[in-house]
Amino acid sequence: MKFAKSSLFLALFGGLSFSALADVDLYGKANVTVQSSDDGEGSFTEIKSNNSRFGLKGSEKLTEGLEAVYKFEFGVDVSDADSKGDNDDNITARNQYVGVKGGFGQVVIGRNDTAMKQSQGKIDLFNDLEGDIKNVFKGENRLGDSISYASNDFSGFKVLATYIAEDDVDADDGYSVALTYGDAKLKESKIYASVAADSEVKGYDIVRATVQGKVGDFKLGAMYQTQEKVDGSAEADGYLVNAAYQMNSNTFKVQYQVIDFDEGDKKTAISAGVDHKLSKNTKVFGFYSTFDTDNQVDQDYLGVGIEYKF
Repeated sequence: MKFAKSSLFLALFGGLSFSALADVDLYGKANVTVQSSDDGEGSFTEIKSNNSRFGLKGSEKLTEGLEAVYKFEFGVDVSDADSKGDNDDNITARNQYVGVKGGFGQVVIGRNDTAMKQSQGKIDLFNDLEGDIKNVFKGENRLGDSISYASNDFSGFKVLATYIAEDDVDADDGYSVALTYGDAKLKESKIYASVAADSEVKGYDIVRATVQGKVGDFKLGAMYQTQEKVDGSAEADGYLVNAAYQMNSNTFKVQYQVIDFDEGDKKTAISAGVDHKLSKNTKVFGFYSTFDTDNQVDQDYLGVGIEYKF
């Protein structure tokens, strides 16, 4: 929605010129679940805000073929509170940056998802829920002190790159790069694929390959990843496969993920669920996720929720 049409906009930014804000969009989503959770010590009921968020983004033409771009996105926890009912940390930082866009692509500076994280596209069918791939694989990083580059589309191909400044005399610069092909939403193409690599990013070196495609009413995806700490320890490799089937307003989905460490530990995650679309922006859903780990306690989650996007 155009932020210029929002009463919140009028209240917060009434002192700024209309021309400076004409291309600003207000967006976000609320995702809340009621779930039975078992982290290994018995089940309990909880209400979770699954990366609910709101943000502002926009652009301004600088010259012919050159624009200034920006985004300020915030996470909102609408459920969690301490024993006194206080919730001091319900607003957190997400992607927040400023930069320029032109024939060369887009360059932004600030806090942003790394090229590795962006390269997954929309393959994670349980994104933001307990079955999120970040709960098994490393590499799902959103980092500050970074410069991000995204090329324009070249026959379906795009290059993504992230530089993370060391920000400390004893630290090392980090690098994340990716090459993608196709439309991640699978609307303009029937296949999306990517390869990505991290070097010295949050303590890990990672290589990842992702592919997702449409076959009739099915959406099928697969991912392969190798990872290790920068000191050479904790070497592991794993894979993910999933499928979603759309029938009228319902989408049935299942996802399997496993990672196997050279030291002997193995972690497996299985998730199944169904989404029911109530409108273009609203859905209700249910899911079950289970985690099995050789050397740690098993975990199980069963939940129902609602999501509204604006």
